[in-house]
Amino acid sequence: MIRLSVPFRQALSRLTLPVMLVLSLGAVLIGRADQGLADRLRGMLDVVLAPAYALVTAPVVALEHGSGVVGHLFSLEAQNQQLQAENAKLLQWQSVAMALEAQNDALKTALNYTPSPTPAFFTANVVADLGGIYARSVLVSLPPGLTQSGANLTGAIAMDGRGVAGRVVEAGDRSARVLLITDLNSRIPVALGVHGLPALMAGTNGSDPALLYWAPGKPPAEGDMVLTSAEGGVFPPGLPVGVVHYDAQNDPVVLPLADIDGLRMVRLFCYPSNQPVLAPEHETPKTAAKSHRKH
Repeated sequence: MIRLSVPFRQALSRLTLPVMLVLSLGAVLIGRADQGLADRLRGMLDVVLAPAYALVTAPVVALEHGSGVVGHLFSLEAQNQQLQAENAKLLQWQSVAMALEAQNDALKTALNYTPSPTPAFFTANVVADLGGIYARSVLVSLPPGLTQSGANLTGAIAMDGRGVAGRVVEAGDRSARVLLITDLNSRIPVALGVHGLPALMAGTNGSDPALLYWAPGKPPAEGDMVLTSAEGGVFPPGLPVGVVHYDAQNDPVVLPLADIDGLRMVRLFCYPSNQPVLAPEHETPKTAAKSHRKH
């Protein structure tokens, strides 16, 4: 093996940069002088260097792919730990729910509790927003042959996906009229808050029914949940109606959960305790003025 002297190696290292600059300048001049020759030389260089590029690129691609797989594995591990923690919490809640269910069954047995009968229900499309003797009512279409099957829809409770929307006051073979909870003729006994304080919800022909006749010394609280009451046997207890709110006049009203102004489809629940409604009450100048203020 030929050994190069130290001075020669130093001279060679000093000449490397100038030689590369000269070769680069020469390639530029050749490219300007003869474009075809420059293209042929570039092509030959690419052919020579392509295997080297492939050898260098393969480890880089493998490293990038491997890092992605490793990152995905770390992400899966973190998700697995999160799911295990959530599963442990759900198991704890399952134990609590089972204990409460057992306690509830024991209390029902001790009190000789009789569960309420499951109501029959039907889905109906809202086809018209009617006026007439009722200012706030809608007409719904019924499945063919429903009334012939013995179903009595008069007094059925109409609900959308969120809460009580009204009651059926008239039912025919193909359609039924639903009196909305916002109508002036609507009077619904309700229970307020967690303690179920009694009150009466009255429609005003406006957007928000009013609250009347609550327990003395226990006015409705802002944000209390409003549920139906079994008082009078017209409505079953516990159906969601709305939320208590005080308007600009500091009067308690109910913000309905049901989308009263956007009803497209309702479910009609036929409870055994449903009773016919009273005759309609016509709007007086006083109630009309109050309704106008609420609008």
